[in-house]
Amino acid sequence: MKKLILASVLSFVGLTAMAQDATTTEVDNTVSEVTTVQDFQEINVADLPAAVVEAVQKDYPTATINKAYKNESDQFKLELSLKDGASGTVYADAEGNWIEL
Repeated sequence: MKKLILASVLSFVGLTAMAQDATTTEVDNTVSEVTTVQDFQEINVADLPAAVVEAVQKDYPTATINKAYKNESDQFKLELSLKDGASGTVYADAEGNWIEL
């Protein structure tokens, strides 16, 4: 008797799953160029304050700033690459002081 009830329930579930209407959904393929990483939003390297650029040139003379990000507290996340192939991320405030995050 238990097997008959179980078989009936499974049959009912299977038939109701197949009876559902196929609906089409419209997909929005809009691509956004804004990148947010840990509350940092990507900015142009040219938009960095002069103090931050000078700090990088002083402390990392062989470094190139690949990407720059800014958060609401005017803190900057910089992705650097060195001429020897090493790369890393540093954080600075608007005055060019290095900070730990």
